[in-house]
Amino acid sequence: MKDLVKKLQKYEIRIRKAINTQMQGNFHSVFKGTGLEFDDVRSYQYGDDVRAIDWNVTAKGHGTFIKTYKEEKEQSVFLILDVSASQAIGTVGQQKIDIGKEICGVLALVAAKQSSQIGIVCVSDQKEKYVKPGLGIEHAYTIIKSIFELKPKSLRTNLAAGIKLALSIIKRRSIIILISDFIDQNYERELTMLAKKHDLVVIQLVDKREVDFPAMGIIPLLDKETGKTIWVNTSSATFQHSYLSTYADNQEKIAKICRKYQANYLTIDTTEEYVPQLVNLFRIRNLMRKSA
Repeated sequence: MKDLVKKLQKYEIRIRKAINTQMQGNFHSVFKGTGLEFDDVRSYQYGDDVRAIDWNVTAKGHGTFIKTYKEEKEQSVFLILDVSASQAIGTVGQQKIDIGKEICGVLALVAAKQSSQIGIVCVSDQKEKYVKPGLGIEHAYTIIKSIFELKPKSLRTNLAAGIKLALSIIKRRSIIILISDFIDQNYERELTMLAKKHDLVVIQLVDKREVDFPAMGIIPLLDKETGKTIWVNTSSATFQHSYLSTYADNQEKIAKICRKYQANYLTIDTTEEYVPQLVNLFRIRNLMRKSA
């Protein structure tokens, strides 16, 4: 655990240095909101945008009122980590679940250094772990320890149920960072609800072997979540086309939802260094905030 924490601390320092260099002092916090939130109402004045009129308040008959907004301040941050068995693909120490846990650990340390509240929900097809938001380096260490010692009760994935669980826990608008390989079906409605209600960041973990599926003839494939083995002809053009199309369609569904609701979407290959990609993500969020 000490070696792990040292590694994550080194990554956190790299992120902080890169942010300070790239943003040139304009970047106040990684976890600041990206838009505006409702503040109050005031009397309508000549020249105000009529689209900002609060008709519910105006209907009370005391005059015409408009909504006022303020920039979203630093918000609570929730990590949602998929810990199902499909994440356990790749080389030891570089599996999707390993990279997902590291990213959560690094972000917890970043939050601690920036005095941001951060919590985590780990899901499979049920709640596996919940650490409520807190401040400080000790809280960051609590999150790191809890996720790296976690042994999930279930192997299965149910992203829809996991997102619903998170929505029931997280009442106030927050920054949500959802980390999963998204190897599942029928979760689009819940993902849309999450994107509508919160400031959402989606990180999809991928392994090259899932994209560049080798043509090895007829081989057995083990589904880690169900324990079942199926035989497929990996050299078949039909199989290759169907497999790749399904994979691409799934990514496009996620990207489409994120584009529609201005959520951030990032894919991270487990064989590539993720720190520069996180820095770039924060840079994009900063630009979004400045143009909002």
